[in-house]
Parts: sequence; structure tokens; C-alpha cells
Amino acid sequence: MANTEIKYLTLSQEDLINAGAFDLQMAIKALKEGLFKFKADRILFPDKIVQIFKEETQERINCLPATLLDEKICGVKWVSVFPPNPRRFGVQNLSAIIILSEIEKGFPVCVMDGTLCSNMRVAAMGAAAAEVLARKDCESIGFIGAGEQAKMHLLGMKAVRPGLKICKVAAVSEAEEDAFIKDLAPLVPDMTFVGCKTVLKDAIVDSDIIVTATSAQAPLLKAEWIKKGAFYSHIGGWEDEYAVVKMADKIVCDDWETVKHRTQTVSRCYKDGEITDDDIYGNLIDILSGEKSGRENDDEFIYFDAVGLAYVDVSIANAMYEKAKAAGVGNWSYLQKNMIFQKNLIGQVKF
Repeated sequence: MANTEIKYLTLSQEDLINAGAFDLQMAIKALKEGLFKFKADRILFPDKIVQIFKEETQERINCLPATLLDEKICGVKWVSVFPPNPRRFGVQNLSAIIILSEIEKGFPVCVMDGTLCSNMRVAAMGAAAAEVLARKDCESIGFIGAGEQAKMHLLGMKAVRPGLKICKVAAVSEAEEDAFIKDLAPLVPDMTFVGCKTVLKDAIVDSDIIVTATSAQAPLLKAEWIKKGAFYSHIGGWEDEYAVVKMADKIVCDDWETVKHRTQTVSRCYKDGEITDDDIYGNLIDILSGEKSGRENDDEFIYFDAVGLAYVDVSIANAMYEKAKAAGVGNWSYLQKNMIFQKNLIGQVKF
């Protein structure tokens, strides 16, 4: 009789870190490969399912599937986004779990923490964009927001722009800015960190790279603060005033057709008739593939907007899974040792 056991590797966040999977260069590489394979129709990418529990705060759980045909891996990310968590409970606003299955028999092969992967994906997307859209001589980066995604974004930007020397951060409280600096300064010892005492303008003026990473849903970033030649990585929803969008020399997205139906600032501009499809320069893959130019001069202000693409999460998660397998970390769990009626069911069945 055929072996009918089904087992899968379980990987905690700690397992992944111990395996060396907290690797931004690996994530950027997996992200780029995913973008190219999707362009070549080698990835299945169905619509996500969103369950919103409170419209006003956008507390929600999303189910996001994708299949990597060449790797023969189907994955799904189950991610909760609860923006009030930090303020209400003092905990993170995002948590995720990722399931990977092989598509020969259809059995699961891995159940893993998805929070690390999700945050790495956000950073890797911004970093991949900065690599082709930010000035090569960037020295300063300014943040509005100081949470987990802001912290991860700094590591991603440093991976592609190692010349960054100054990091300015402004948040809702000085305590959040201090925590950002405390966590990041040991990891990036060649940078000078500046807490801006909650003054958003001070974080942005003269910054070569600008990152907004908040859940505020308000036009916090002002156009008048932005210098010529800056690169802006927009992470959240409504984080900047319309004038920021309209002053951009180039607007680039991870996927404009996805972005336009969301609640990003550029999405709002589009819905309000402030911009049209023709105002979007292109998607990141258009530039990575050479179909369109990236930065063409040092004075261009380039706006990058990403909403997140599940197939990129699955691409990065698969790379993390392979790294963890090679490192021998994690625990094997059984879905079943054998099929239902191969077990001794005497006295176990109620009918």
C-alpha cells in the first residue's frame, strides 16, 4: 500500500531568523524573479479575499493566494491588519501565516510565520524600486512613521543604497522615534540617526529618499517639503496630499491596475479625476525589464506606490522555506499518519 502520511515543516519567526532567512538581498532577488515570472505568465495570481470588520479603522483579514508554476508551489498568505493595535493594545498591527503546498499531489509542505515575510516584502519592493529610481548618490533618508515596516524599509534601502549616512525619523511620539533609533542603530552602525521630535517637516526637508509608513489615513506629507531629485516610497494608504502626486515627474507602481482600485493617495487622485491612466509612468517591472527608463536625471522627483502583490510574498516565502530546509530548522508536524479508515477506529466513531 502507498505511504499515505502527510507531514509538513512548521517554521516560527525565530526558526526563520535562525536559518538566516532574514536576508534582504535574498528577498529582493526573489521579488525580482517573481515579477519577471509573472510577466512571463508563469505565475497564477487570483483575486484576494478581504474581510473588513470596521470600515473606519480598516481592521481586516485578507486571504491572498498565488502559484509559482515553475517551482510547483502554491501558497496562500492569511494576514490580519489591525491599525489600532499599537495604540489600543501596544502590539503590532500586522500578523500573518503562510501555507505552501506542492502541486503534484496537492499536499502542504510548510506552514510558516508570514509576518517577517510580509514586512520583508514591503521593504524589498521599495528597495528594488529605489535601486532604479533613486539617485545613486543618496546620503539621507527621512521617515514619517516609526513602526515595523519603517524599520524594515530602512534595512531594505540600505541594502541597495549603502551610501546612505543620515536617517531622520518623525512619528506620533518621541518615544516611538527613540524606539526606532534604539532598534536600528546597532544594525546600521555607520548611520547617524536623528529623532525629529514629532515634527514631520524636519524628517523630510533635504532627504534624498522619503518613506511614509503610517496608518493615519491623512495627508501628512506636504509637497513643499520635498527637494528636487528625491525618491518617495509610499507604503500605506492616504499618507500625502494630492499635490505630492501631481508634482511627480514619474509615478511608478508595483501594479497600477491593482493600485487604482485601492485607497492609496494616487488611487484617490484617480477616482477624483485629478490624474488619469496616462499620468502613470509605468510599473516597476517595465523598468526592471528595460522596456522603460528608470531615473533619467538628478532633478526628477519620482513617486513609487506599492500595494503589495501576493505572488511576491509567496516567492519570498518559498525562498525562506528552502533556506530553512537547508539549515535544518523547524519542526515536522503530521496532518495524518495514514488515511482515516486505515486507523483503528473501534470505539472511536460516534454515529
